[in-house]
Amino acid sequence: IFPVIDYDFDALSDRFREMAYLNKGVKITFTSPYHSERGRQGECEQTFRFDGGIASLVSHINLGKETIQSEIFYTQRQVDDTDIEVALQYNTGSSESIHTFANCINTSDGGSHLTGFRTALTRGINDYARKQKFLKDDQANFTGEDVREGLSAVISVKLTAPQFEGQTKGRLGNPEVKSQVENVVSRDLLTYLEEHPEEARRIIDKCITTARAREAAR
Repeated sequence: IFPVIDYDFDALSDRFREMAYLNKGVKITFTSPYHSERGRQGECEQTFRFDGGIASLVSHINLGKETIQSEIFYTQRQVDDTDIEVALQYNTGSSESIHTFANCINTSDGGSHLTGFRTALTRGINDYARKQKFLKDDQANFTGEDVREGLSAVISVKLTAPQFEGQTKGRLGNPEVKSQVENVVSRDLLTYLEEHPEEARRIIDKCITTARAREAAR
């Protein structure tokens, strides 16, 4: 059927690595008789297995960066027919790196799971900052941009009837997933912050610095 077998070894390797991150504990071995564009000639074999799942992916994203959390926030919960996994860790940089997946498909344009995550993150950090008196009564809440600066996060949902938008499945449209992700992150993030006060304080301090810089720029 295919007289010439030609494929991109590196592209497939990247995809299998991503699949291993999204399915923790699953081992994927890829063997190919073809050379790799990255300089490997002859037969190539790569094996991927990440027992930490998406938490390991967040650690990989932050590789080489100075992080302000020694322990990555990670939660996994089943809500109705939706399996929800979220992992995040802040670094001292200014860029935001959030990756979302639905049924192991990279939803590069986001969707309802990303919206729910962002809402919960902003509200959760503001609620904690108010509760601990890091934000005074006369101070405004942090904005979404304030709480996402320096954030590396992965949101992965698995559901029985995904509704994707666009031919590339780049955006998840299921409206119920927004509230599901929002409720899970709101509850578990607050617990994490309360159980890790030193790291929570560093996160809040970073948000305060970002908010002040935003106001100064204005």
